[in-house]
Amino acid sequence: MAKRVAVVLAGCGVFDGSEIHEASAVLVHLSREGAQAEVYAPNIPQMHVVDHVKGQPAPEQRNVLVESARIARGNIKDLATLDVKGLDALIIPGGFGVAKNLSTWATQGKNCSISKEVEGVLRAFHAAHKPIGLCCISPVLAAKIFPGCEVTVGHDTECEQWPYAKTAEAMKELGCRHVNSQVTEAHVDTRNRLVTTSAFMCNAPIHHIHDGVGKMVQEVLRMA
Repeated sequence: MAKRVAVVLAGCGVFDGSEIHEASAVLVHLSREGAQAEVYAPNIPQMHVVDHVKGQPAPEQRNVLVESARIARGNIKDLATLDVKGLDALIIPGGFGVAKNLSTWATQGKNCSISKEVEGVLRAFHAAHKPIGLCCISPVLAAKIFPGCEVTVGHDTECEQWPYAKTAEAMKELGCRHVNSQVTEAHVDTRNRLVTTSAFMCNAPIHHIHDGVGKMVQEVLRMA
């Protein structure tokens, strides 16, 4: 039986949704490992829409589920219908949509709130001892919900290669342990069954991002 893995998306596009290359890498690696991806997204309005050419908000509104369906080629379900009993693992790619649509991290940092649906799904997989894979900014969800967990978003010292390293400090303040890692690596928190990798938190060649996501997927499936 193929492992069934829920992949939760947050829209379509790095600045206001799921990071498309990360989401695609997750789906490619799941396919390569013989797993079945089931894609979900919340049926809610986006926080805002960003013009990805100008890098500025645009005066329109879009729906997270509808936009996520672009990545899933239309094969997507409302997150409200997710049933953890029929699934073996959960993976949430990164992108600013995680910090804007799945939570309020983008505006409130460590004082953020998590979408009730998203928190419910994360807690359900955690309670069932089923592995959870998180990449890029999405480990902040675990840091907020599971105090004491171990995660990585890459490095905790800001530099040209690691421009978002302050995220690690904010997660430490929430009581989690941040583990420095390379972009091609994934960190496994065995106790909480969490697998994290930095992805585009690092300024790295795209194939390194792809490889790191692959490590995350392999570790998630190993534990599933």
